[in-house]
Amino acid sequence: MKKSKYIKSSKDPPESGEGQKWTTLLHSGVIFPPLYKPHGVKILYKGQPVDLTPEQEEVLSMWTVIYQQELPSKEKKKVALKEEKMKLEEKYMWAVVDGQKEKVGNFRVEPPGLFRGRGEHPKVLVIYYLIDKLALRAGNEKDDDEADTVGCCTLKVFDFLGKDSIRYQNEVEVELSEYKAIQQFRNGKRGSDDLFDKLDTSKLNAHLKELMPGLTAKVFRTYNASITLDEMLSKETEEGYVAEKIAVYQHANKEVAIICNHQHTVSKSHSAQMSKLNEKIDELEVAVVEELESDLSRAKKGKPPRKNTDGKPKRNLNPEA
Repeated sequence: MKKSKYIKSSKDPPESGEGQKWTTLLHSGVIFPPLYKPHGVKILYKGQPVDLTPEQEEVLSMWTVIYQQELPSKEKKKVALKEEKMKLEEKYMWAVVDGQKEKVGNFRVEPPGLFRGRGEHPKVLVIYYLIDKLALRAGNEKDDDEADTVGCCTLKVFDFLGKDSIRYQNEVEVELSEYKAIQQFRNGKRGSDDLFDKLDTSKLNAHLKELMPGLTAKVFRTYNASITLDEMLSKETEEGYVAEKIAVYQHANKEVAIICNHQHTVSKSHSAQMSKLNEKIDELEVAVVEELESDLSRAKKGKPPRKNTDGKPKRNLNPEA
């Protein structure tokens, strides 16, 4: 390109307006993607390897790119590939219009691929539905010293622990479209697998902020709790005594707790306390058995049982006495 007799150093753009735009044009056309090179990797169908034609292999590889994350490559390798690509595309990046060098906006022929659509991903639509209808958390909301918090983005296939390790177990009616979508997302997954394995809270909240500034998944949960409390209080506390209003508030607060899956957590010292109680029970059982054996031995010798620790004689528990 640099050797062309049409190139000038002028930075002025070609004349615009009506009529003829240019008189001479020199460019290298477009660059086509390289032909597909088969790798020969077979697929397993019901445990059996299947040979693929190059065309079949190419399409299957396209699906693999969509559903698998590529392994990160080293930075040096990235730089080398970028430089090689720039060198290859250099002559296609420019055109000469009336002797002036102009950069071409688009010169690459799009490689063959699968049409992935321009709309929202169906998993995103289902997540919004669950967050709104079930007041679920988005997920990933935990500190390093907390147990895993499962929400929509980290929802397990069957059963899961929510925030503060509270088990979430619920059965609700959902729209048929959401039900079918969830069934589809569950295919091929085990109980411990993530239902929405391609999404996380950062992507979800970023998309929500595009729809409305400041909107996050947490807003849905806060709104559902607030509107439920407000509606119940507004409806049932117009009249009545203070005690009645307190009862209504407690009932409304309970409904909000059910929506948000709020439950009392087991304290960290619970296990130690239960262990101490069991030890005391064991000690008391041993002491009672020893005391009964002593009284039985005295009774066989014709002696009365020993007195209680307070000095009083023991009660006769025999109903016939």
